[in-house]
Amino acid sequence: MLFLKKKTIPLTDLFTNDFVDIHSHLLPGIDDGAKDLNHSIELIKKMSSYGIKNFITTPHVLGDVYPNSSEIIKEKLLEVQNELKRQDLDDITISAAAEYMMDEQFTIRLKNNDILTLKDNYILVEMSYFNAPFNLYDLLFEIQLKGYKPVLAHPERYNFFHHDLTNYHKLKKAGCLFQLNLLSLTPQYGKGVQIISKKLLQENMYDFVGTDTHHSKHLELLKELGKEKIKKSIFHLLENNKKFK
Repeated sequence: MLFLKKKTIPLTDLFTNDFVDIHSHLLPGIDDGAKDLNHSIELIKKMSSYGIKNFITTPHVLGDVYPNSSEIIKEKLLEVQNELKRQDLDDITISAAAEYMMDEQFTIRLKNNDILTLKDNYILVEMSYFNAPFNLYDLLFEIQLKGYKPVLAHPERYNFFHHDLTNYHKLKKAGCLFQLNLLSLTPQYGKGVQIISKKLLQENMYDFVGTDTHHSKHLELLKELGKEKIKKSIFHLLENNKKFK
């Protein structure tokens, strides 16, 4: 008996020159991503070999755990940009925003307009994996009142929403945009996350995608996305990301 193999494609077919990765942790030594400058460049080079050449990297801004100011992020970005230039990697573009935990300190930043946006007025936000903020919808309202558009990072990873998909519909109605972690389509975060991400894809709930790259293991897993079926399911999102170029 013959078994048909799923058609595989090179990642350069998935990630074209105009694609922009809007979620990653590539700045050196300021969160749980790249450990140092060498590690930053190593990750960027590997991603470039996959066809990803445009980055808006997004270090965590999270209370006292990662208390990254806008100034620190900009300084680290400049380090990376200068090293890319030094190595003649001129085909790579990188800027920086942040992945903001929606906590009390974020509220203060919002009031002070101390926000690094992905582009224009888009803000990448996240919440705890244990529970949603008690004032989640007030926060989303405040973000939009300030003229920003909230982009919720990896909504499929918030297990407390999995039991009732109407939670996701409520977030969308409240003006929240969704960013799919590409590795959620693999077993990286567990079967439950993989199932929910596919359901949200089927219901056309996502707006953008991101790799959420932290380290080389993530990049090895990205290879699993090289399938025609996956490309077809996320093609519209890959296209949407081009607006950030």
